Amino acid sequence: MTVTLLPYDEARALREAPFTYTEVGATRGDSPPDGFHHLARSRPVGVGEECFTEVAEAVLGWRMHRGAGLTVHASDARVTEGTVAVVRLGVGPLGVDAPVRVVHVVDEPARQGFAYGTLRGHPECGEESFVAELAADGTVRLTITAFSRPATVGARLGGPLTRAVQRRVTERYLRAV
Repeated sequence: MTVTLLPYDEARALREAPFTYTEVGATRGDSPPDGFHHLARSRPVGVGEECFTEVAEAVLGWRMHRGAGLTVHASDARVTEGTVAVVRLGVGPLGVDAPVRVVHVVDEPARQGFAYGTLRGHPECGEESFVAELAADGTVRLTITAFSRPATVGARLGGPLTRAVQRRVTERYLRAV
């Protein structure tokens, strides 16, 4: 299972598209913006520098997303700032496309990851970050934070079901690494 690269014109259009929310970059801060549903999950996923490197590569190379059962069509096989992607949950006519653009990349010796923000066509509007951390005691932790609200009629009508899907996908991300 690999990342399918987006055609040049589609990637360019997504790079030029505005975000669907104004709080771009807010996953970097300690307090998520008001008016959104907030999600924060953190779990130890292993121990040691080798594990940290593997988890960071799973996050930055889209393997975590694919391991969670999502399809990824991206401008870059490895995440960089400005990478765009269409992440798809489900298959066939029941699948949902979620266009996103990377807002920032975390590239520190003991922290690696990224955050992306939603673009037009995504059922939600908001931001989600995925960060692997290597603690001083050697514990490797994956932290996922997000803030979102429905952007489409379908997402609004989904109400609690929409939130349940988001929680389930988050759990699948954590299990995938």
